[in-house]
Amino acid sequence: MPRISPLALALSSLLAATPALAQDAGKDARTLDTLIVTGTRVADRTVAESQSPIDIITPETLEATGTTELATALARALPSLNFPRPAMADGTSGVRPAQLRGLSPDQVLILVNGKRRHISAMVNVNGTIGRGSSAVDLNTIPVAAIERVEVLRDGASAQYGSDAIGGVVNIVLKGSGEGGSLALGGGRYSEGDGKQWQLSGDTGITLSGGGGTIHVAAQTGHQDMTNRSGAYTGTAPNTGNFPGVGETAFKLGDPDVDQSALSVNADLKVGDNTSLYLTAMGSKRDITSFAFYRSKTHNNQGALLAQVYPDGYVPEINQDARDRSVVLGLKGTSAGGWNWDVSYNLGDNRLDFRTQNTVNYTLGASSPRSFYDGALQYTQQVVNADFSKPIDIGLAYPATFSFGAEYRQEAWEQIAGEPNSYIDGGLGIPGSLPGAQGFGGFTPRNAGDYERHNYAVYAGLEGDFTDKFSAGLAGRYEDYSDFGDQFSGKLSARYAFTDAAALRATVATGFRAPSLAQQHYQAVTTNINSGVAYETGTFPAAGAAAQALGAEPLKAETSLSYSLGLVLQPAERVYVTVDAYQIDIDDRIVLSSNLNIAGNAAAQALLANLGITNVTSARYFNNAIDTRTKGIDVVGTWNVPLDASSLNLTASYNYNKTEVTRIAPNPAALDALGANLERMGRDERGRIEEGFPRDKFALTAGWNLQRWDFNAGATRYGSFTGRHATNPAQDQTYSAKWTLDLSANFRPSEHWIVTLGADNALDEYPEENTPANSTFGLIPYSLYSPFGFNGRYVYGRVSYKW
Repeated sequence: MPRISPLALALSSLLAATPALAQDAGKDARTLDTLIVTGTRVADRTVAESQSPIDIITPETLEATGTTELATALARALPSLNFPRPAMADGTSGVRPAQLRGLSPDQVLILVNGKRRHISAMVNVNGTIGRGSSAVDLNTIPVAAIERVEVLRDGASAQYGSDAIGGVVNIVLKGSGEGGSLALGGGRYSEGDGKQWQLSGDTGITLSGGGGTIHVAAQTGHQDMTNRSGAYTGTAPNTGNFPGVGETAFKLGDPDVDQSALSVNADLKVGDNTSLYLTAMGSKRDITSFAFYRSKTHNNQGALLAQVYPDGYVPEINQDARDRSVVLGLKGTSAGGWNWDVSYNLGDNRLDFRTQNTVNYTLGASSPRSFYDGALQYTQQVVNADFSKPIDIGLAYPATFSFGAEYRQEAWEQIAGEPNSYIDGGLGIPGSLPGAQGFGGFTPRNAGDYERHNYAVYAGLEGDFTDKFSAGLAGRYEDYSDFGDQFSGKLSARYAFTDAAALRATVATGFRAPSLAQQHYQAVTTNINSGVAYETGTFPAAGAAAQALGAEPLKAETSLSYSLGLVLQPAERVYVTVDAYQIDIDDRIVLSSNLNIAGNAAAQALLANLGITNVTSARYFNNAIDTRTKGIDVVGTWNVPLDASSLNLTASYNYNKTEVTRIAPNPAALDALGANLERMGRDERGRIEEGFPRDKFALTAGWNLQRWDFNAGATRYGSFTGRHATNPAQDQTYSAKWTLDLSANFRPSEHWIVTLGADNALDEYPEENTPANSTFGLIPYSLYSPFGFNGRYVYGRVSYKW
């Protein structure tokens, strides 16, 4: 396959193309001068005047790729955001987490129109980036509904509460009462699979008599699975989970997905100074991913499989993912000059699981081939009231004083599956693993319904002391029903030396509350390593099983962050920002490494006394580590006006390093069970420190003519490392890779746009796994790869805008 040098890629990206990064140079009026609503309560604060680093991602940027996945588009737009595409990871294959600045996916707060977005019911417990996290599923938000995305790259718990340790992503929805669009697109990968189609549209409605606006958006589509599995290179097995020599039986790639989503954003006038607003969204995705292949001799079940799956089989994990949210509020301005906003926010995410094309060995040849495995459901309700007012405190300009209060109630439920999905029917040979192969059902013992609530009060003061110096102070106090209270504070400042140079800095404390799923999720699942099946138990930290293994009840993780930035505008249409940061997190919540208790008689006896048998590996959530993250973001844009066109250039770079600074000693109860039981194993520490690219560099360019736009973006993903759980000799560092995205838009008339493009146009793949890490050639690529391993995607799109 062709290879080109980084220099050639950089030059090619300057010769043709459009911005695919956050600071869209060709849209200066929509970036530097855009009024922001994230991280500030000042009504007229712009991007250029912000005391914290903030990016504006425009609709043009989101549309400049062939994807309708918001997380994928954001990963291409933000060098500090990482969105790998894991496979064979149970539910995580379909609900994939994204991380900002190398932190956990749940250490970034997601807002929609400034209101807290509910998290997914999913808890990621497999060996992927984001292991242990319960995060927002960004791909439930339809791209067709988005006006822009504001990304605050700074700690903001003092302003928004839990989860905002690493930053805030605020998704601002289209709200205009006019205009609209309709688009039909599709494409496939060069390998011939992964075919996709998408239909999307939006329209604005203005009510008569100036009564307000309503904007509606919707999208639907389908994607076929991809498969990049390799052929088996081992010896023909008598037992285990392998195909024959030279055969390809795995399914390693993107899942099969049917998806649809709808959004309504309304602002209705109810008085001269008051309006009623409504934001409602709903989405549904039918996701089918794939488990580890089961050979015809799996677990010595040859006689049984000869009757049901004589050639072996790949279990399918189906997720019915349903997401709903509604925000209803009143806002206005009082006679005394106070701006106020009172709202109610309801969000709900439910995941129903089925295992298909499978079998429960212990039910014998009459076993069903499909099972309902149960469900996970998360619900959030928030009531808040915000108030702000410009006040004169003797500064050069009025300062903005703000305060508010919030009540939040959360519920998380784990629902048992049908009995056949988990029972031991007693008809299998001795040693048969009970339950549906691939993803066993949740048992009644796993099931539970949990709730908590918290109260918060907060206040802030922000103002311009002089024409050159501005500063802000914010504080927030929260009290949780299940683990206690927290206070967070933030101080920010900006000083403009000249119109062309300014310095900004922040210091902030923050926290993240353990999610209900992290506190209560429990299941026994089958994990496979080198063809051998293990029953792995995930136990709640406060439960008897985890307590017997030394767990302590979870507490909130806390943070202290600093940032220092330089803002430069050395020439007209040139804008450069450089921001350095450090984020210290204490008592970080992590999922322990898998504790091998297969031959540990003491551990087995403890669990047997609790009615838990056949578990050969155990894990639980804990606060066992502290981490420090250091990094730097650099963004530069340049808009070059030409006689009959314009050239828009963007360069962006992120360097990021996370290190574990403390590992708590093993609890006495765990040490008493014997050696080689470490809560923080080298594989889990490796995921946190080296499992993502150390740096990421991107160049984009866009040449915009009267009827044509030519777009290109070259991205360099830095190296990353996968550490083996026990054998350092199997650690593997994967080299840096460049990808190139190309597209062209043609406007035959005022309203029509025809687009042709290729993501990863040079068909680049990540470095392959070594033979020792490839499961005998069957898994050729690392699941940590920051740009996946599907290769070139070619697409087309026809749009009509009015």
